[in-house]
Amino acid sequence: EKDEPGEEVRVTYRELLELTCRLGNTLKRQGVKQGDRVTIYMPPCPLAVASMLACARIGAVHAVVFAGFSAEALADRIRD
Repeated sequence: EKDEPGEEVRVTYRELLELTCRLGNTLKRQGVKQGDRVTIYMPPCPLAVASMLACARIGAVHAVVFAGFSAEALADRIRD
């Protein structure tokens, strides 16, 4: 669901799988491999879910941070 009441995005399992595979392949082309650390900085949405699943699929450790953090708090979370 989006911030506005009544607004939502529906994604089928097939669409989520296809998006997850595409993102996983993109991460691999960018040099991300098993055991690497990835920070995902995006709002809660289907793309964020697919990004987390793509990291898990290729064996990369991921951390999720959302907007609203100060620059220092964001830097601390990324370092952690």
